[in-house]
Amino acid sequence: MTENSRPIIVAYGPLYPYLMEGLERRFTVHCVAADADLATLDPAVRNARALVSFGSVGASAAIMDALPKLEMIGLFSVGYDKVDVDHARAQGIRVSNTPDVLTDDVADLAVGLLYATVRNIAANDRMVRSGAWERGEKPALSGRVTGRTIGILGLGRIGRAIAMRVAPVAGEIIYHNRRKAPESPYRYVADPIAFARESDVLIVATSGGPEAAKLVDAAILDALGAEGVIINISRGSVIDENALVAALADKRIAGAGLDVFVAEPHVPSALMAMDHVVLQPHQGSATVQTRAAMADLVLANLDAHFAGKPLVTPVV
Repeated sequence: MTENSRPIIVAYGPLYPYLMEGLERRFTVHCVAADADLATLDPAVRNARALVSFGSVGASAAIMDALPKLEMIGLFSVGYDKVDVDHARAQGIRVSNTPDVLTDDVADLAVGLLYATVRNIAANDRMVRSGAWERGEKPALSGRVTGRTIGILGLGRIGRAIAMRVAPVAGEIIYHNRRKAPESPYRYVADPIAFARESDVLIVATSGGPEAAKLVDAAILDALGAEGVIINISRGSVIDENALVAALADKRIAGAGLDVFVAEPHVPSALMAMDHVVLQPHQGSATVQTRAAMADLVLANLDAHFAGKPLVTPVV
């Protein structure tokens, strides 16, 4: 295949280097910043037949309309809440994502955040490093994980993987979905307030999107209670962040382990000042092995599309 005969691809926003290398081997790639002025795109870019982006960048209706020959959007993420899926469907633009390959690593991080938060691991690490322990300061007693009721909000692929990991130590696993999962061995709690009230730890693993915005609100946090802990490896938008900050500040919940935030990479300064909060810079899928597998899946979807075959992991 000559350079001129290669399909033109837009790399929309920064991409993982391994993925960029794979794209450049196959396609003619034009890099477009996520905040680019779409009215001034180079004419060559407007010939792009596919767009590839991180899930946090996605693809708006505006970027789709700015690329009149666009046929496909390949997402380097499982979440597609930043893609205007309805617009893509209306325009006949195919969309793919990268499910399954990141499930284990995201579930591992959720469990890591669970233990780090409940057992004060990050705060105690800071105490040791600062010399406070050597000077005689005593660490606060922590909570415990073993025997607690662990509530999983969203028993999808990742939620089930989390449940499998905590099952050996949990007193009980309960879950809340929009509907009951008939194949699940765990107890379903249909009412979200009752679900939160029964949970000692609430792990947010639901998908994002407008329908899930602020699903965890002040009422849910109050129901979780003063000894409750919340873990979020889903999307920052699923929790009412202002309500969460207030609940943590007032000690109406015991702590939080957070990998995601509403306006990433911005994190509310109040959270950074709290010792009962563990923060991560959106690292759920950030292992060498998983990022390579995600990139391979993006490339496999693109290869399938340009070969006239069904997408490997279609969203639209």
